[in-house]
Amino acid sequence: MDIKWICAVTIILAWFCRASSAHQTSVEPPRNLQIIDPGLLGHLYIEWQPPPSLLTLDQCTIKYKLKYRSTGDADWKVVFTKKLKYGDGFDLSKRTEAKVQTLLEGHCTNESEVKSDWTHTTFQLPSQGELESQIRDFHCVYYNWEHLTCTWQLGQLAPPGARYELYYWYEGLDHAVQCSDYIQTHGRNTGCNLQNLRQAEYIDFNVCVNGSSESTQLRPSYFTFRLQNLVKPSPPEKLSVSISAYEEIHVEWSPPAGGTPPHCLDYEVQLTEHDGDADAPWTAVSTQVETTFTFSQANRSRATCVRVRGKTNMFCANKGFWSEWTRKCFYVSRKDEKQLFILIAVVLSFLTVIIIFIFAAQHKKRTNGEKNISPTALYLE
Repeated sequence: MDIKWICAVTIILAWFCRASSAHQTSVEPPRNLQIIDPGLLGHLYIEWQPPPSLLTLDQCTIKYKLKYRSTGDADWKVVFTKKLKYGDGFDLSKRTEAKVQTLLEGHCTNESEVKSDWTHTTFQLPSQGELESQIRDFHCVYYNWEHLTCTWQLGQLAPPGARYELYYWYEGLDHAVQCSDYIQTHGRNTGCNLQNLRQAEYIDFNVCVNGSSESTQLRPSYFTFRLQNLVKPSPPEKLSVSISAYEEIHVEWSPPAGGTPPHCLDYEVQLTEHDGDADAPWTAVSTQVETTFTFSQANRSRATCVRVRGKTNMFCANKGFWSEWTRKCFYVSRKDEKQLFILIAVVLSFLTVIIIFIFAAQHKKRTNGEKNISPTALYLE
C-alpha cells in the first residue's frame, strides 16, 4: 500500500514538473526593427518582425509595446499593438528614435505577462543646406473651415534667386501634392492657399516647404498639424439689440455662414460705454455657446456698444483662433434721467401756458384802451 502511494505521488509530481517546465518564462525581442520614409513629408512607418521562437507558440497572446519620439520631446509616445507596423507623423528635421519589445501572456505563461528586452533604432535624414536658409515664421489659418492659408518669411541666408515651394500630404492621397495657388511678395513665393480639404480634417496634415537655388542648397522645413486646430471662423452675423420696458438689453446674433458648424462655436460678449473711442476699455461679460445674451442697463447712462466674436470650442478642436468682432452701439436713459426729462417737459409746458396768458392779457388790455379814446379828442387833433 505504501509503495503504491509513493508511486502515485511520484507520477503526479513528475506531471506537474513537466507542466511547469512547459510554461514560457522568457521571450525574445522583435527582430529587424526599422523606420521607413515613404516620401510622405514626415509620415514614417516603424516596422519589425516577430522573434523566431513565437512562430510555433500557441495558447498565448502576442503583443508588442512600441515607444517612439523625436529629438527634444520630453516624453515617449506609447502604443500597444498586435501588428508588425505602425505609422505616424514626425518632424524630419529632427532625429527619430523608436524601440519595441515583445509581450507574452496567456496559458503558455501561466496567465502572467512576460516581457522581452527592448530593440532600438533611430532615423534621420541627411542635413541639407544651412540652417539660416530655412523659411521663418511659418503660420497657417483654416478660415471658416473652408480654405487653408499658410504664410512664411524667406530664410535669412536665402540668395536672391531662391524659390520656395510648398508640398502637402494627408492620408488618402497617393503622393505629396504641390501648392497650385501661391501668395507672392515681390515676385517670390511667401505663402499658399489650399481649398477643398474636408477629407483632411481630424487627421494629420503634413507640410514641407522646400527651396531651390542655383548657387546653394536650401534647408527644407517640415510641419505636421490638424486643420480643426487652426480654424478662424467668420464674425457672427445679424447682431441686433432690443431694449425691454424693464431696462434689460437683449443681444442676439446668428452663427456665421459658410463651412463652420454652428455647434462648434463658443462666443465672447464684451461691453463698453465709450462710443467711437478706439482705445476704450471693453469688459468681457460672457463666454457661451448660446447666440443670445441679456443684461441689465439700470446702472448705465451713456451710449453703450456691444461686440461679439466666435471661436472653435472644445467639443470640435483643441485650440483655434478668435474671429473678428461684430459690433453694435445703442443708447438707453436711466430712470433719473427720464424723470428729469419729464420734469423739464412739465416746466416748459407750464411756462408756455403762463406766457400765453400774459400775451393774451396784454392784447386784451390794448384792445380795451383803444375803445376808451373819445371822438372829441380825435376832432381837436
